[in-house]
Amino acid sequence: MSAGKMNRAAAERFVAAWCASWCKVDIDAVVAHFADDAQMRSPLALELTGFPVVTGAENIRTYWRQAYGHIESADLKILGWSWDETIARLTVWWQLGGTRASEFMDFDDAGRVIRSEAFYGK
Repeated sequence: MSAGKMNRAAAERFVAAWCASWCKVDIDAVVAHFADDAQMRSPLALELTGFPVVTGAENIRTYWRQAYGHIESADLKILGWSWDETIARLTVWWQLGGTRASEFMDFDDAGRVIRSEAFYGK
């Protein structure tokens, strides 16, 4: 997906590409959508790094390689998504195995993720 102003149609394309990238565990493809100074918050980040927030695209890439680099593919299922035009926020509900999650991503004017946060449940 090329960078550009996000709207509902672009968000729909993003969700499809994001899911496909995670199913292949193509971490580089996922990180390519992030701004250089992006922040990502996750309970797993806290567990693996001792900090709940990972800052910077390269640090996010390193974290995801640590967390998921040993997996070759994943059966990630999108349960639903919503786009809030007013605040440029995409929320995705997904499931991987027995884990259900919601994740929001905020976008900058160039269409890159500047902040994301994941919430996990069972």
